[in-house]
This record gives sequence, structure tokens and C-alpha cells, in this order.
Amino acid sequence: MPATHILAAIAFSSLTLYMMALLLRWLESRLELEFRGVWVFIPKSTDPLIQAMKRILPPMGPMDWSPIAAIASVYIVRLVLVGY
Repeated sequence: MPATHILAAIAFSSLTLYMMALLLRWLESRLELEFRGVWVFIPKSTDPLIQAMKRILPPMGPMDWSPIAAIASVYIVRLVLVGY
């Protein structure tokens, strides 16, 4: 397997895991999750992108769309970098 395929697989997997972390962060209040102890890395790694999206997006009622916009932006980056 060529090195480019390995790097593409690593990038694809890493970005997919980050999208899953963003989704968990969005569902945190709905599922009554608490990120303490070992899971504290999820808010620490996802909050910078979510906060940036909050600054970019206009207020849209009671729903916070910034995590969904963050997931979409990571998905687009994954498409551009990896191609699938």
C-alpha cells in the first residue's frame, strides 16, 4: 500500500472521529452526558471550532446550529483533502 493511501486513510479516520466528537458535543445536553475525567478532551478539542462557528453564524432562534455547521465544515475539509 503506497504511503499516500496510508496518509489518506489516517486523515479520513481522524476527521471522521472529530466529526463524531462534534456530534457528541451537540447531543451532550439532550442525552444528559457529562464530559469529566477521561472524556474531558471532547469539549477541549471541539469548543474552539464551535465557538468560531458561533461568531460566524447569525442568531437563528432557540436552536444552536454552530455544531452542525462545524460538522459540515469538517466534512467539506475531509472531501477536499481525502476525496471521499
